[in-house]
Amino acid sequence: MRHFGSRFTHIFLYEKVGPEAMKFTKMHGIGNDYVYVNAIEETIDNPSELAVRVSDRHFGIGSDGLILIRASEKADFMMDMYNLDGSRGKMCGNGIRCVGKYVYDHGLTDKKIITIETLSGIKTLNLTVKRVEDVEGYQGVSNNGKVVSHVTVNMGSPVFEPSEVPVKLAEGYSPSRLGSLIDVNPVKNPGLDPDQKVVTNMGMTFEYKDEYPGSREKTAFYYGTCVSMGNPHCVIFINDAKEDSLGRRALDLDVNDDGSQLGIDVFNVKGVGSLIEKSRYFPEQVNTEFVEVIDRSHVKMRVWERGSGETMACGTGACATTVACILNGKTDDEVTVSLLGGDLKIRWDREENTVFMTGPATTVFEGEY
Repeated sequence: MRHFGSRFTHIFLYEKVGPEAMKFTKMHGIGNDYVYVNAIEETIDNPSELAVRVSDRHFGIGSDGLILIRASEKADFMMDMYNLDGSRGKMCGNGIRCVGKYVYDHGLTDKKIITIETLSGIKTLNLTVKRVEDVEGYQGVSNNGKVVSHVTVNMGSPVFEPSEVPVKLAEGYSPSRLGSLIDVNPVKNPGLDPDQKVVTNMGMTFEYKDEYPGSREKTAFYYGTCVSMGNPHCVIFINDAKEDSLGRRALDLDVNDDGSQLGIDVFNVKGVGSLIEKSRYFPEQVNTEFVEVIDRSHVKMRVWERGSGETMACGTGACATTVACILNGKTDDEVTVSLLGGDLKIRWDREENTVFMTGPATTVFEGEY
């Protein structure tokens, strides 16, 4: 690998994998990083295999996955994403902001409101454009001296129906009515059905073993709220320590010696997240958000993403978290979600039943692979 550049320009040349090198751009949305490729011009024969190679942080470029930007017959562009394990993803909130930045900065469009086709539907992006010298990150590419700094994404409507999340209900659990959780006015909220089934505070048990020879099987118990934002999410509030009818304490793996709950900064995201990801409750696996509520306009969140493990941020997860907070009466409709990589502004417009996400998009470097 060869590296050329200054503090503003970083070019990496990796060993070629075929007769011609593939041009790529490394980008991130508050630390949720992907390798981006213009697949309108580049030919990618096996994107799943390529995603595994480029995502490796020791022997590849290093990322949470691969995102290909393709032509679309339905929208301005298409986002085709792959996780670091090669599995195909439907939607990524941080990733789609970077897609918006890529197509504008590289001159593929001059529009500041664009549409992106995803496997979760078409999303509308509103691009905030500034002078290239006023934006952090790599400054080697611009659209006539202008680049995108932030993007607001119309993330669409949250999905609650258990079969559409999808989530299998725990034995003995009955979903709540949406109208019993929040005020649903048929005039003000025409997009919301008060009789819609919602999975909130569903008790889930998980069997596990400690990582040493001869360990016995144990059972963990958690309460989750399940929402889809184009991909499945299970939101767990670490502040909530409850007991079920059998006396099993939620979050019993994650308490201090005095029995008090661990904070989000030291929460065992890997141990618990990996338990939930591939459990029997989620037929398509699940992204799990662990949330600490600070106040009615601010929460802290860490995420275990299916196919990728813990990441610095998850845009759809921040949206699902905000919706779950509102359903459980913990926050107002507009929330700052603080993740390991930075903050996102999330707003659930209940009159339109639409979730909006605003956050930065950053280019790190460009190169050839």
